[in-house]
Amino acid sequence: MLTGRQRELLKFINEKMKETGVSPSYDEMRIAVNLSSKSGIHRLINALEERGFIRRLANRARAIEIIKFPEELLSSYNGAKFEPKIISSNSNIEIEDNLKTNTINIPLMGNIAAGTPITAIQNLTDNIPYPANLLSNHEHYALKIKGDSMVNAGILDGDTVIIKKTETAISGDIVVALIDNEEATLKKFRKRGDSIALEAANPNFETKIFGPDRIKVQGCMVGLMRSY
Repeated sequence: MLTGRQRELLKFINEKMKETGVSPSYDEMRIAVNLSSKSGIHRLINALEERGFIRRLANRARAIEIIKFPEELLSSYNGAKFEPKIISSNSNIEIEDNLKTNTINIPLMGNIAAGTPITAIQNLTDNIPYPANLLSNHEHYALKIKGDSMVNAGILDGDTVIIKKTETAISGDIVVALIDNEEATLKKFRKRGDSIALEAANPNFETKIFGPDRIKVQGCMVGLMRSY
């Protein structure tokens, strides 16, 4: 038996993963279930794991596998089959049977910096297949990560990120940000009054603040691919 907050958190994690392909951060979880501190989220995550609803995966930052749903939450899916999926802050979507999944080709547009901004976005360099059922109806493109400023979000040098093309973002989104129409970087987007903060997920990189006229959002991250 789960408490109301445990059920609420489990449902939020699953819906966030389905919507964006990215696991919510602890801060996003805290806000979603109306807690004042992250320590409360740690207790909820521990309780869900102890009861066998989730499993935390070793050697992956904040990676969680949803193992099962309680009956009262399953009924909210109107009869749709619930399929446990791995969700993580690195948004690494594991596809167990790609042969059974319809894929579409996404244009790989070169490199994007997760570190010091680099000139981007380059021209089309390749096309990569990606499961169509993991994408929305928006236009998408892919970029190869260079740098380690987002490692604590599970985004590593050499990863390929899937980007939904959009010019808008909300605080907390991981975005492709074009700075001064010259350089691009992958960072977490935050609004701070009339300014925009681009946050790294690595303590060795500082948050940088820009006027709104200096930043153009070119897309939001919705997935990640990694070769082992």
